[in-house]
Amino acid sequence: MRERTEERCVGLARYILRTGATVRETARAFSMSKSAVHKDVHERLRQVHPGLYDEVNEVLRYHQAVRHLRGGAATRRRWERIREEKGAGLFT
Repeated sequence: MRERTEERCVGLARYILRTGATVRETARAFSMSKSAVHKDVHERLRQVHPGLYDEVNEVLRYHQAVRHLRGGAATRRRWERIREEKGAGLFT
């Protein structure tokens, strides 16, 4: 059982490094919960493979640093879509 957990941690980490995916995107790709992915790459990976943990942690810190930008962009897209729908007469 422990070996499978270690393999899963390393697999998740390699996926994040290869694709630059967020925890949420990784969870979706592996059909796991965000909490499980987060625990695997933050707690378990540190024990299993410290070097790989450091690399993955850089990617995740980057995502955390730009999180507010992605949120703002999503809000902007949402309001643009609402304005377009109003212009198309969907809200009249």
